[in-house]
Amino acid sequence: MSTLALSRRRPGEGGALPVFASQEALLAFAIIGIAIVVGLDNPRFLATRNLTDIVLGNAYIAVAAIGMSMVIVSGNIDISVGSLIGVLATISGSLAVAGVPMILVWLTPLVVGVLVMALQGAVIAYLRIPSIVVTLGMLSILKGGLISVTGGRWITDLPQAFHLADIELFGILPMPVLMMVTATILAALWMRYSAKGRAIYATGGNAEAARLCGVSPRRTVMMVFALHGLFAGIAALLFATQLKVIQSTVPPNLELTVITAAVVGGVSILGGVGTVVGSTLAAILIAEIASALVFINVSPYWIHAVQGGLILVTVIADILRRRRRQVGG
Repeated sequence: MSTLALSRRRPGEGGALPVFASQEALLAFAIIGIAIVVGLDNPRFLATRNLTDIVLGNAYIAVAAIGMSMVIVSGNIDISVGSLIGVLATISGSLAVAGVPMILVWLTPLVVGVLVMALQGAVIAYLRIPSIVVTLGMLSILKGGLISVTGGRWITDLPQAFHLADIELFGILPMPVLMMVTATILAALWMRYSAKGRAIYATGGNAEAARLCGVSPRRTVMMVFALHGLFAGIAALLFATQLKVIQSTVPPNLELTVITAAVVGGVSILGGVGTVVGSTLAAILIAEIASALVFINVSPYWIHAVQGGLILVTVIADILRRRRRQVGG
């Protein structure tokens, strides 16, 4: 099978495509259902400001989940993304306060994100070190380096022009929503229809078979991590520019939230299966659940238990589906 033929295969071909569709539909119904149920109990939940805050305040997580989805589909995982977003946000804020031209302030997190993740991808692909080991090491380097360099100081006096997240296109479309939707659509189309996007599925599904079809698993993995770094840079920019003060620390549990969004969105933790549309919907669902807990007078700390439960249920369901296909095949 040629690389071109491989690129024409649909995500999850062989019976998995309906699962994607049902997974995304299930997430959409869950978002609507939770809004209705919680709204009946506490109408303030359905207030325009609260619904807007749910989407705007968590658009950066959805963007980061796009890159994470690609990484997991390729058969890898990254647990350093939370630390990287914290570092990139700090870099961006520091440059803004220093008076660097705003275009460079906005572009620098993207470039640094690509370089850091491409380095990790190269180590994983060419030295054949498990991704969880490499990214765990990078997590420690980034988290420790951030505190050591900044001393935990907060970045204040950010210029007004820095706040990209406050911009509204045509006065009605917030920039975070625009970037989230645009990134999701472009990534989904690229993964579905391009040869390089199809190579990600092939590598995650069976790297050796992909190699025999003309795909280079090593280059694919490095490319995936570089793209992941790009989305992490965009996420960091959205995260930093929505704040009035940037704390020079790593956002707590951010990597868990991003991974949860990818997995609950339908990406198989075993690789080779998943879409970025599902991860975006899952990110919104997780943010909605966190907000709903507050409105129904449940401790927001339960969101961590909910995330863990969602991961376990989704992974178990994915494994059972795979076993049924193997038995049926």
